[in-house]
Amino acid sequence: MNALEIVFAISMVGWFISEFLYKNILKSGETDRKGKDRSTLNVLWIAIPFSIISAVTLSYYTRFPISDGTWILYTGEALILIGIIVRFIIIRSLGKYFTVDVTIRKDHTIKKEGFYRYLRHPSYTFSLLTSLGLGLYLNNWLSLALAFIPPFIAFSYRIKIEEAVLIEQFGEEYLEYRRKTRKLIPFIY
Repeated sequence: MNALEIVFAISMVGWFISEFLYKNILKSGETDRKGKDRSTLNVLWIAIPFSIISAVTLSYYTRFPISDGTWILYTGEALILIGIIVRFIIIRSLGKYFTVDVTIRKDHTIKKEGFYRYLRHPSYTFSLLTSLGLGLYLNNWLSLALAFIPPFIAFSYRIKIEEAVLIEQFGEEYLEYRRKTRKLIPFIY
């Protein structure tokens, strides 16, 4: 195993552990307004592991290289690490308002600073960046599609549900915030 493969293996374990901990620690509390999630957490926990397992498995059985250069492996690993680390920072910045299930806290406010100044869902952006990095690291067009598309669809569903809850809770304030920001990609989408 070379150094890059070791870093990749460690980052994949770190990714799994961090998401597992988020899922088990950052749930809504007893006093939160729950029941709005509409199974989006379950959809994510099906889509993301499916995409990882199928992308990695497919990379062993098919050859549709994105590039002949090793730069693709380093780029993929860099995106994986950036995605994991920045997502952690974003989750920390939201503090008690971050929950893995769609929930409104008792004293909930709309965060509009930091990453949230440009994006409504930056933690999803960086989770998707990690998925994109996985697909690039595997250097296989089919693996890239499997690594990225299922999580993107799952996050899109979650965003739809989450934004409906935020509009219900905050009304015009959230609609105004939504007009000034993008969902996942600054200045684009």
